[in-house]
Amino acid sequence: MSRFSLTPRIARREDAPVLAELWCDVLRRVDRSEQVADLELVIKAAAASPEQRFVVVEHEEQIAGAVFLRLGTVSPINLEPCVHSVQPRVFDQYRRRGVGRTLMEAATAFAEENGVLHVATAVPATGRDANRFMARLALAPAATFRMAPTSMVRARLTPPAPAGSGRATPRVLVARRNQRRARAAAAEVPLPEPE
Repeated sequence: MSRFSLTPRIARREDAPVLAELWCDVLRRVDRSEQVADLELVIKAAAASPEQRFVVVEHEEQIAGAVFLRLGTVSPINLEPCVHSVQPRVFDQYRRRGVGRTLMEAATAFAEENGVLHVATAVPATGRDANRFMARLALAPAATFRMAPTSMVRARLTPPAPAGSGRATPRVLVARRNQRRARAAAAEVPLPEPE
């Protein structure tokens, strides 16, 4: 397959089921029909907004990959304009055939059309090939985006109070005191009394 047989186009509502398959691991954890409905809403919103573009790349009329593009800023506190290339993704059978490059060309073209000097992307931290590919395109790591359930973060921030009343001695201190007592007891072994 050559790069020239790849065709980028704007996503359509009927693409949603295939896109739900492409992004199944990063979508909301709900029934597949709800994931498809979510993507239909995203496609519709992108089509109505000059600040968004949802691009798919086809090979022989089959979707090979997709990316969601959004005009924004580098961050909420850094107001430098930036095009966010969100989750550029390629189906496994189309990897290493120019699909990713075509997706990033679409992101770059969108930035150029809007006079934006920066392109950013978000790919999974565990996506070794994707991260290497982005590095080859001069996209350097700028931040680490971390996520966890709110309840888990709350539990780590405020662990449950220890049982009992008052202040509890930390386990490390208790263990150290017990070790000191054991060493002291071993050092004070009484000598046998002379006969």
